[in-house]
Formats: sequence, structure tokens, C-alpha cells
Amino acid sequence: MDLWVTEYQTPSLGFSCRITETLKVEQTQFQHLAVVETEQFGKMLLLDGMVMTTDADEYVYHEMITMIALNSHPHPQKVLIIGGGDGGALREAVNHPLVEKCTLVEIDDRVIEASRQYFPQLSCSFTDPKAVVVVEDGIKFVRERKNEFDIIIVDSTEPVGPAVALFSADFYQECFAALKDDGMLVVQSESPFFNADVIKSAYKGIKQSFPITKLYLASIPTYPSGLWSFTIGSKKHDPEKPINKKDLNLKYYNESIHLSCFKLPNFVSNIIKED
Repeated sequence: MDLWVTEYQTPSLGFSCRITETLKVEQTQFQHLAVVETEQFGKMLLLDGMVMTTDADEYVYHEMITMIALNSHPHPQKVLIIGGGDGGALREAVNHPLVEKCTLVEIDDRVIEASRQYFPQLSCSFTDPKAVVVVEDGIKFVRERKNEFDIIIVDSTEPVGPAVALFSADFYQECFAALKDDGMLVVQSESPFFNADVIKSAYKGIKQSFPITKLYLASIPTYPSGLWSFTIGSKKHDPEKPINKKDLNLKYYNESIHLSCFKLPNFVSNIIKED
């Protein structure tokens, strides 16, 4: 019998993978969580039916949501990650030689536990000496901090359920206040093909607070359309200019990728063009 898992990426489009085993299904306090073994991508984590990460391509997303800011900030010593309970972004941050402390704030402890159990390559840094893992509402956590972090990374799910407020201009303003005078904010901002409204809203909201706001892209096979965007706001440093050029032995990110990922196709540039 063929078993398939399908993420309905739009009302008219589904992304399906043949699965060999259902490893975990759980309704947490916040969302529906599933872990399946797929033939094409290895283990896959889904939240509310949406693909969050897979064994095969997780490194693209996690390197790109972290390394652009980490390598364009001169002293990214103190990093905050909101969401990212699978641990992938935390892994990249604590492995960076300039990072001294990285705090991960995840609202759903069941995501952390599922990653510990099924994704050891992602959860390997939960016990790193540089890492602090906090189970709490990330919005509340940020609101209570001022002038504390060099970089804030918002590794959220799509803007549904508890993640909706993570895409608001008010939240971006609170991140601005929690950052030091030369801090940077990075958020995942969805697919240019399917979520132009999310990109436009995130870009506009961040630009209201940050004097430097830019959009960049990466190719991630298991995310809707395969083309994914990130929006970065900076108080001082140009995120388009890598200054930390140490060999980090990564799979996707390098200096050429850093420079090229800000070169946008016309249709993407038009999404963030001022009206």
C-alpha cells in the first residue's frame, strides 16, 4: 500500500511525498505535530500540515537564516532565536566562532522534544555551552528585553496560529528595542511565488523601524515553490557586505552566495517596491 503525506501549499496546489513510516503524530497545546520518514527527503517534520524541515535539505534554510547576519555584523556575540525549536538555526549560530551566547526561545516544548528524538543532526546544539534554551512565548520574551542582543533571528512557522503576531510591525519594533545600537533582525518571509503579501507586509513592517532593510533569497526544495525569502533589518551595518570571512565548512552558504542572494529577479523586486 502506498502512503503519502501532502502539504496543501495553496488551495490549488499540494506537495506530496511517499512515506515509509509514520514516526510521530501529536496534537500539542499549540499545533498539530507529525514526524514521518519519506523516501525522497528522509525524516520530515510537519506542523499543522506544513513542512518545517527534512533531513535532506534542512541545511539550506538554517545556514541562510543565520549566516547572512552573522557574517555581516562585526561582533555577533549575543544572538537570540525566536522559534526554531528543531535546533537547526541554533546549531549554526553556536558553531560560528564569533558567537559567545545564543538563546533559543520556543513556545512549544513538544517541537524541541520531537527534534531531540528524531533529528539528532538538528538538536545536537541544545546542550552546547554557548546555548540557552527557553520554553516561553517569544513575543513576551522580546518585549521584556532592551538593548541586549546583537542579532535576533525569527525562525517562525508560516503566519498562522501563534506565529501571526511574529509578522507584525509592532513585534518588529519590539525587536528593534531589544537589539543593541548596531543590531540586526532576520525573519523568514515566505515564498515570492505564493506569499507576496507576506513579503510585502514583513518588508514594510521592518522598514518602519530599521534604516537598512533588504530582502534575500535561497532555494529550498521542500518549501512552497522551492524559492524562499528572508527579510533583514539593520540599524547600522550593511547585510549585503560580508566581513567575517572565516571558512565555516558549510554545505550551502559561502561568500559568493552571500553576495548573490540579494540580487533579486524583477518580479521579486516589484513585490517590495514602494507604492
